[in-house]
Amino acid sequence: MSPSRSEARRARILGSLLAVVCAGFVVAAIATLIVFLLSGATPPWPAILVFAVAGLGTLITLWAVGWPLLATPPRDAAAQDAAVEAQRRLLDDVRHELKTPIAIVRGHLELMDAADSADVETVRQIATAELDRMTRLIGDIDLLASVDGARFATDDVDLETLTQRVADLVTVIPGHDWAVETTQRAVVTGDPDRLLQAWLQLADNAAKHTPVGTAIELGSGVYAGSAHLWVRDHGPGIPPAARHRIFRRFDRGGRRRSAGGSGLGLAIVDAIAKGHGGSCRVADTPGGGATFTIEIPLRSAQRLPAPVRADEVVLQRKEIG
Repeated sequence: MSPSRSEARRARILGSLLAVVCAGFVVAAIATLIVFLLSGATPPWPAILVFAVAGLGTLITLWAVGWPLLATPPRDAAAQDAAVEAQRRLLDDVRHELKTPIAIVRGHLELMDAADSADVETVRQIATAELDRMTRLIGDIDLLASVDGARFATDDVDLETLTQRVADLVTVIPGHDWAVETTQRAVVTGDPDRLLQAWLQLADNAAKHTPVGTAIELGSGVYAGSAHLWVRDHGPGIPPAARHRIFRRFDRGGRRRSAGGSGLGLAIVDAIAKGHGGSCRVADTPGGGATFTIEIPLRSAQRLPAPVRADEVVLQRKEIG
């Protein structure tokens, strides 16, 4: 494929994606304004300005991330075709997901009784909730685009330090008892921010889909040729038949939308794991629940020497003497 055709193809794909996202923002904004106009309420112009700025910022970010993401060396035609196909699937998924909140808002507007203040308020709350969901969805799409197929920064990551940092951050997630079960002194070669992001996503996913008050454990270590970062919950678990697809984009594994996710969380984790040459898998928790584990090949990890205790040094000196 010639450079000019490649540039044109990139422009078409990115333009289509921007058009879909922009249309979602516009429809949501118009629907919300209609609710206010029909109810006679004064539109909250500061909130509208913030929404407009956020929408413009999202479009700019999507363009800035999407353009280099679509760029592949002309000599690597297979990789370029794979990237284009991935973007096409993402565009199809986004178009499908945006149809739902738009249809919900439109349906309630068509049935709303403008003379009934209670009905107007109910529709306003529904429209605001769907607008918020669309905003979260676009944010997750932007995040997935930034990690899917990207080259991550590599650095030495201390497994103990990373584990402690995750443990400190998850304590702000309410409703669960968090605990670090195991950790190990090891150095992993990878992107510390992305690994932290993926691990926290697993923790957030566990908190959303397990009963309030249940315990959630996390841990790390080097086992069977891989460095493992895991989160263990005690909820309903993942049926074996669903485990092959829960890492797909927008697939919630049969879980309800009311759980609050966009369906991209596990896809983001999977993309980060694969970016480190590894994978993410799910298994049963003994007694019920799910255990999610990020695995990084051992070639990217090495154990640190165990700390030497003072009494061992004294003993060795006596034996030498």
